[in-house]
Amino acid sequence: MLCVALDIAGKKHQFATADGEKRSSGEVANEGRALAAFFAKIAEREPGATVVMEATGVYHWEAAMAAHAANLRVSVINPKTSAHFAKALSVRTKTDRVDAEMLLEFTQRMPFQRWHPPRSVVIELRAISRHVQALHEQLVATKNRLHAQQAMGDCPAFVLRDQKQEIKRLEQRIAKASNEAMARIEADAELQAQFDALDSITGIAQASAISILGELAPLPTQMRAKQCVAHAGLDVRQHQSGSSVAKPGRLSKQGNHFLRRAFYMPALVAIVHDPHAKAFYERLLARGKKKMQALCAVMRKLLTAAWSLSKSRATYDGSLLFARLEG
Repeated sequence: MLCVALDIAGKKHQFATADGEKRSSGEVANEGRALAAFFAKIAEREPGATVVMEATGVYHWEAAMAAHAANLRVSVINPKTSAHFAKALSVRTKTDRVDAEMLLEFTQRMPFQRWHPPRSVVIELRAISRHVQALHEQLVATKNRLHAQQAMGDCPAFVLRDQKQEIKRLEQRIAKASNEAMARIEADAELQAQFDALDSITGIAQASAISILGELAPLPTQMRAKQCVAHAGLDVRQHQSGSSVAKPGRLSKQGNHFLRRAFYMPALVAIVHDPHAKAFYERLLARGKKKMQALCAVMRKLLTAAWSLSKSRATYDGSLLFARLEG
């Protein structure tokens, strides 16, 4: 079967193809018409050909959508996965052409995982939820600057006034963006059901539910809970060798940082207002875990619950999630 590997870039993608023993390479512009024509030619040559690329920022998106529109088999892989694969092959040179050929080798040797684009409303919701998160970060930074300037005591009045106006503007923009997100959720029965299920979790209110739903909704439903945890980078990375090397486990943080951040505040709220989460958190502290380790464990639990409820549309029950730890 014909395989096409693309090394993604901002302006031009380097590609490598393999069709049996025949191999070729070249470039295609990262532009809608050029990509559509390129994949149409591939589909005409062999319908259902395989196309693989890395998830490189936003630049891979148009190529993946164009390949999918041409009814090709598309796979979008994690750049870290391909980087480790290149090391396993002892690839020492890094050029666009070498990277494309390495991805082609990856496609031929590794199990194929097909990529499907999310629905347009889901893509819009994710963009809005990430915009809201960015505005929240700006709001927190502005409030911190205002606090520092007020603490100085001799800061000019117009500076303080300007900062207060900026805070008000950011709050208005956040409210407007949140309303846009809710409008899309309420207009879609599936998103509304998922939102209601997330909103039932103690510690998750409207703002957190929008952020979490924006990241969970695009994920393939066949993902297991552990895979979802790894996708968020909340999985624990162990480092042990023999009897002399046993480092403490640490979060991998190799995943979706938007999803990871979205569970921080809900976890803080849950250990105060959810008796089951609070008991789980305190038992971990009693076993010698640090506060941040225990909090991250609560975040993992909440993510597991959120992923399960987003698929089952059930209502949250903390007694089922936070089982009692043994000694």
